[in-house]
Amino acid sequence: MMTSRVALLVEAAGHLRRTGEAIAAIEGQTQARWQVLSVTSDRPMTASQAARRLGVTRQAVQRVANELVEEGLLAPEPNRDHRTSPLLRLTAAGKEKLDRLTERAEVFHEQVTSALGPDQAGQAADALHTLLAVLRQREDGRSGR
Repeated sequence: MMTSRVALLVEAAGHLRRTGEAIAAIEGQTQARWQVLSVTSDRPMTASQAARRLGVTRQAVQRVANELVEEGLLAPEPNRDHRTSPLLRLTAAGKEKLDRLTERAEVFHEQVTSALGPDQAGQAADALHTLLAVLRQREDGRSGR
């Protein structure tokens, strides 16, 4: 039973990724770039910190971050804790780009929520929160954290 539920979750994640790529493309971005912009919007962080939050490799984030710096959407700033690992800060242009991406995504999210209805959308969110908590707990137990 759980196998079929995981398969459904993976299929839904695929649909969401493709939709995210389509939304990002409208703004001349990729979903990977969008994610790096988003994760650095709360506070400046290193590529390693961003990678941990996103669950990807530092090298993947660094490659994307370098592109975003070249475009003026991110800016490196000195890191007093590690001089060879700068903090990545969202620029004003980066914030504008992220805001446009977020606005486009919200339209899609509202359509999905409307199709599900508020009760079913809330139940799905609750189930996903619980699933993530269980998965994180199991992962933390295995890694000895």
